[in-house]
Amino acid sequence: MKKNDWKDRLNIVYSTNPDFRYEQEGKDEAETLDKNKQPLRVNIEKKGRGGKTVTVIKGFIGTEDDLKELGKLLKTKCGTGGSVKEGEILIQGDFKQRLVEILRNEGYTQAK
Repeated sequence: MKKNDWKDRLNIVYSTNPDFRYEQEGKDEAETLDKNKQPLRVNIEKKGRGGKTVTVIKGFIGTEDDLKELGKLLKTKCGTGGSVKEGEILIQGDFKQRLVEILRNEGYTQAK
């Protein structure tokens, strides 16, 4: 551990056991699958979004950085906003057909 890693451990409850050793859990991110093996699903959602239409892309298997990169590409190609949250890509508006075409042109053959 680093010398001054107390900032990484804010809001942590500590043990009173004198033999306790703090172990930081490392998240194991899944290795990114090939584009042609990604089981992406494109859906339209309105519920719970204040009546606004959002296109949601689910099923990406890989690192968070690769997911953000794909989200940025899709937002740029659609010319709209959106975000990447909890393993999903959210694109503002109804772009289902367009996103499926973009994904297939990029090599994601299993996009539906």
